[in-house]
This record gives sequence, structure tokens and C-alpha cells, in this order.
Amino acid sequence: MLSNPIEYLKGVGPQKGELLRKEIGIHTFGDLLQYFPFRYVDRTKIDKIASLSGYEDFVQIRGRILRMEVIGENRGKRLVATFKDETGVIELVWFQGWQWMQKSLRENVAYLVYGRISVFNGVPQLAHPEMDLLTEEIASGKQYLEPVYSTTEKLKARGLTAKAIGKLTKTLLEQMSPAEVRENIPVEVLQQYRLMPRSRAYFKIHLPGNEDEAHQAQRRLKFEELFIAQIRICRLKIKRQKLSHGYVFGAVGESFNEFYNNHLPFDLTGAQKRVLKEIRMDTVHGRQMNRLLQGDVGSGKTMVALLTMLLAKDNGFQACLMAPTEILAQQHYKGLADLLQHMPVKIALLTGSIKGKARKQILAGVADGSIHFLVGTHALLEKEVVFQNLGMAIVDEQHRFGVAQRARLWEKNTIPPHILVMTATPIPRTLAMTIYGDLDVSVIDEMPPGRKPITTVHRTEFQRPQVMNFIKDELKKGRQAYIVYPLIEDSEKLDYENLMKGYEEVKAFFPEPQFYISMVHGRQPAEMRETNMQRFVSGDTHIMVATTVIEVGVNVPNASVMVIESTERFGLSQLHQLRGRVGRGAEQSFCILMTGSKLGKVSKERINVMVQTNNGFIISEKDMELRGPGDIEGTRQSGILDFKLADIVQDRAVLEAARASAEKILSEDPDLVLPENQGLKEYLALQRGKSQWSKIS
Repeated sequence: MLSNPIEYLKGVGPQKGELLRKEIGIHTFGDLLQYFPFRYVDRTKIDKIASLSGYEDFVQIRGRILRMEVIGENRGKRLVATFKDETGVIELVWFQGWQWMQKSLRENVAYLVYGRISVFNGVPQLAHPEMDLLTEEIASGKQYLEPVYSTTEKLKARGLTAKAIGKLTKTLLEQMSPAEVRENIPVEVLQQYRLMPRSRAYFKIHLPGNEDEAHQAQRRLKFEELFIAQIRICRLKIKRQKLSHGYVFGAVGESFNEFYNNHLPFDLTGAQKRVLKEIRMDTVHGRQMNRLLQGDVGSGKTMVALLTMLLAKDNGFQACLMAPTEILAQQHYKGLADLLQHMPVKIALLTGSIKGKARKQILAGVADGSIHFLVGTHALLEKEVVFQNLGMAIVDEQHRFGVAQRARLWEKNTIPPHILVMTATPIPRTLAMTIYGDLDVSVIDEMPPGRKPITTVHRTEFQRPQVMNFIKDELKKGRQAYIVYPLIEDSEKLDYENLMKGYEEVKAFFPEPQFYISMVHGRQPAEMRETNMQRFVSGDTHIMVATTVIEVGVNVPNASVMVIESTERFGLSQLHQLRGRVGRGAEQSFCILMTGSKLGKVSKERINVMVQTNNGFIISEKDMELRGPGDIEGTRQSGILDFKLADIVQDRAVLEAARASAEKILSEDPDLVLPENQGLKEYLALQRGKSQWSKIS
């Protein structure tokens, strides 16, 4: 029955059916059942007119209309009805649609009246109340809280108001037997968390007798959404761990030990050691590693990557490191080559701009195994790049690469290489559980010693001269500065003009030849952009004026000031990423957040968080609270956050319980063959046809 097309429901028909499909995606009876109310109106109690003070919000009264009259002239005309119950009288008034109300209401007939109370000339009245003919069923008020559904202007125009949708849902529930909604959560879990049975939850979410019933129904259905999602993710993970073969790195050998004992520039932090241990455990079992490494900017992910690559070399394998941009790939290459200069390890760089003879030599060296490590952009994914024996692939800044691109790395050897995905965008724990739930997650949560925390301050437009003078002082000490402007797609033209205006202002404050400025933005040809970046990186220019293109990865240890213009237009994670461009050297660094003088509540909150903490994980949690999970990098495309009721920010505790239950069930019964898991297994099989889930991660 639940798969019946919606037009077959009494009261719908072909035209309304078409509208419901187009406007709110309701195609079947089942879709209507899952179209949940967003709030409830309590009409279970009846008020007495004599006890109304006029300060109540909504009231419900029962009685009869004594008389009706039309008052006022022209546009001020209105219908006023005197309404009486056993305790007193009150006026009901209609300003719009009063002609229709006058025709449809009758004097001396009993009504149940519901509306918002207001006081006019010291007398309480109800404007535009809802009028129901009094029947036995509602004589003492409604039997349940009245659900309120969201609707659209087009639907309202065709009579499909929130009330009408509620009526259709009630019709559906009346003709539906509880057996239609089969249980999909094992009994043990229902009992552990005291969850309502599924069929009862669907009934009570639409027609709850009281607030507690509504809450219990929502709690049950939220748990179900999160539980089913976690079962799917955990099954993917178990399947991968079971079925995916990986190369065994049995030895910690000569290269690793030689580097670790003699060439490590500083001692590893406890967090780095812990992550290396996790990687080491992953690579000895003969299963493919798929690990996500999260760590704030500057926490030492690159060192972990290098030691992992050396581990591969000691076991007879090559390793590659893929970065999203040329400049980032060059930096990784330069950094790794410097660290390895006294080691018998050959490392090469491959990007789109390396052509001709040089490219041929690199490809030959990769194919014959004489090049041990290859660093590059997505040029590494091209068919012509053939490794002799690739055992470890590391991907930097994961959200810049699609799933399909990463999958192409798997094809670079007969057995897929181990994969380590690194990101400096800390992902809130709840989001990581939902989106990267099939990857193992490692976190570097401490900074290397000697790094000075960046000082962050908020300044307004009035303080611009002082800010410019401060930058001048820093430049005179031989440092460099970034000045970043927002670039938002919707207002690109305007943003571009602001950037140009800003550039002219900066030039006026910092005249040549005393100061040189690089400008970098998305409209420049790629070569010009690269040249301007390189001039800043090599110290030929003192200031870089840029849009957010510099967000990821540019490493200039000498830059000590980051000015962010129009801070209120950036998200928290983005602000944190931008701030991470400074503070990379031994000197004290500063981040200055510039805004106008008037700020909204959310902007103020964002700026306070930035000024108070440098911890990326605290910032990412706060960012998710303020913006919602769908805006965090890379989640929009994944389609996994389309929950109807659950919200992974508000319902964190429910998510964690759902995850724990899913892991427990699958650890005991990975193929869901036990009798108590049959309902779950059948439900997943039914959903398989409808779902767009594939390998996420």
C-alpha cells in the first residue's frame, strides 16, 4: 500500500498529485507518511471566555455566534461576530475574506474556535480565528496535538494548505494497518534505548496525544535514520577490511631507522608517534589501509607522511604524494627533498607544467623503480604514469579531490596501494562518523614545541590607519604580510571591484620602491598567478593582496601578518584556514580580522571564537553549530546528510548511540543472518534499490 501513487489517496486526484510531486517531492503514500510536521498546535484544552485576560497567546473557546455585522467603510470594512460561551462574550473579527466568512458562518450554531488573542480599545478579541463546527468528536477539544506541515505558495493556491496536508495524512493513517510499517531495529536495541515501536512512532509523530508522545516518536525516528546510516557505513568498512587485500609492510628497515635516528630535525610529538603506530598496525595485516589523518595547520602531518613513505621503501615499494595545486606540490617536493638530501632516496616532482625530456625521464624512472617517491598534482593519475611497484599513496587536502579521482590511485598496482588521506580542515567528530565513517580516522591533536600561537585581534574600519602602520612596522623588521579579500560567487563582480579598490589603497599606503606588492586572484591567467605567488614565496614582494585562492597550502615562514578584510563574510573554517598561512616561522605572528562597525549576532560569535582559540577542532564544531553540517567542505556533494528529522549537531548523543549499536550488531553478525536481525536485513534490501549510496569517503 505504501508504494501506491499519491493520486490514489482519497482527496488527492491527478492534479493535486502532480503538484505534490513537483512542489514537495511526495510521489507515494509512503512519501506522505514520511512528510513530518515541523511543529504542533495544542488544541486539546478549552478556555473559558470569562477567564481570558487578553495576554494569552493562542486560545480555544467553545460556544455560539449571537450576531454578525459588517462595520466600516470602503477598505476599512470588516466582519465582526459576537461569540458567547456559558461564561461570557468576546468579539471575533475578519478583515480579509470577510464576505466568504459571512456566507459560511451561521448564527446560533455551536463552533469550536481557535486563534491568537489581541486587545483592541481595551477589549480582548480574536482576529481571523479558525472555526470548526462542533461535533461529538471535538466537543471537549481535539484528541491530539494538531500537526503543522510546511507547504508552498503554489500548493496553498490549489487548496493544499498546511491543514489540508494534515487532513490527507490523517486519511492515510486511518486506512493503514500497523503491519504495513515493519520493524527495522532489533528488539534488543529498542529495549536498550526505550524506543517506541516503528508503526506506533509513525502514527504518533503525525497525531500525538501530548508533547511527550511527539517527542518519543521523533526520538525513535531520528534514531532509526542515524542507525540505518551507520549500519550502511560500518558494513562498507567491514566489507573493505575483509575483502580488500593490501601489501604487507613487515619490516621497519634501514631507510626509516637511518632517517629517524640521524636526520629527524626535531623530536616527534606524542600525537605523531601515536598516528605512526596506527599506520604501522594497518600495514602489517595484508589488508588495504584507508586512513584519514586530520591535523591542524602546522601540526606535522608532512613528517608523518614522509616516515610512512620511508616505511614503504623499506618493504620494496614506491610511494606517491598527491596535492591539489602546483604550488602546494612544489612545496611538498622541496620540503621532502631537503629532509632527504643526505639519504640514498630518489624523489621527483611531476606536475602539468613539466614537459618534454624532463617528463620522459621522470616517467621512465617511476616505471623502472629508480625513483622511490613521486610528488605531484593530479598529473599522477594520468594513464602514462606507471609505477614499478606502488605501495603507498598519500593524498593531501582530501576535499579537493573527488572519490573517482582517488579510486584511480587504486588502479596503479595489481593490489591497491595503501591510502593515507590528509586534511588540515578539522572535521567535527560527528561529521567524520557520518561522512568518513568507512575510513579509519587518526588525529594529530598537539602542536610541535616552539610554535608560538598566532595572536588574533578584531579591528573595525575606523582603526584602518593603525592597522596599516602596524603592518609597516612588521615589514621594516623584514617580515611579509597577506591582505585577503572575500570572493563570493553571487557577487563576484562587486567583490572584484572591492579587491581592485583595496589594492589601490594598499599601494597608496605602501609606495614603491620601498615596498613591492603581489596581487593574486582567480581571474588572472594561471601563469601570471603562479609568478605572482612565487615572487611572494621567494621574498621579492613584501605584501600579497589576494582573494581566498591562497587558502590552502602556501608556506611562507617569513610572513607574520594576515589581514582578513570583510571578515563577516567568511565561514569559521575558512577563517581558520586563512589564519594558518602565518605562524609558520619562529617569529610571533598576527591575524587581524577587519569588519565594518555594525555586526550581526552570528558574525560576532564567529569573530569571538577566532579571537579566543587557535584550536581547529573547537572551531570546526562551532562552525557546524553556526552553519549546519551541509556547508562543511565536501559534504554537499555526498548526499549523506539528507536526513528528514535527524540533525547531527543537535542529535549528537543519538548519533553516538546509533553508531555504537550498529558496530555491536555488525561485530557479532556481519552478514545479518541471525533471526533477530532479519527485519533490519529486509529493510536494507528494500532500500538498496532506492538509495544513491556508493563508496563514500
